[in-house]
Formats: sequence, C-alpha cells, structure tokens
Amino acid sequence: MIIRVECYAGHRGEETPRRFFLGARPVEVVDVIDRWLAPDHRYFRVGGDDGAVYILRHDVGSERWELTMFDRRKGAP
Repeated sequence: MIIRVECYAGHRGEETPRRFFLGARPVEVVDVIDRWLAPDHRYFRVGGDDGAVYILRHDVGSERWELTMFDRRKGAP
C-alpha cells in the first residue's frame, strides 16, 4: 500500500518517519522500534499513536513509501 509520510531529517540528513497517513487518517510515530537497510530500500518498524506497530518501506530510487505490515495488538514486537 502506497502511503504519504512526513519525515524528520536529522543532523546526518537521514530521513526518519514522524507521521504517515492511512488514507486521510494521520498516524503519529511515537517510537522507531527498528530500522534496517536493503540494497534499494530502507525499512522502519515503528509504533503508532494508535497502539499499532507498522513496517514502512522507503524506495530510495522512486522516493515512494509503502506500508508493508501492521499489527494492531498493543505493544506487539
């Protein structure tokens, strides 16, 4: 699922998701649980203000963000 993501670029210029939108509904990122790199993508496992855990994928070449997984259970790993 293609999503819109608002990011914060830290002192090293690396973008970190701060808010994303599921349709018109904003989800605030309250915690970046994990992050990892693949050759053409960056992945972020984040906790949302709705208690769910999401994995967001950033396609470096196209600058597109995708939602690749979510878990609605509060506090899910």
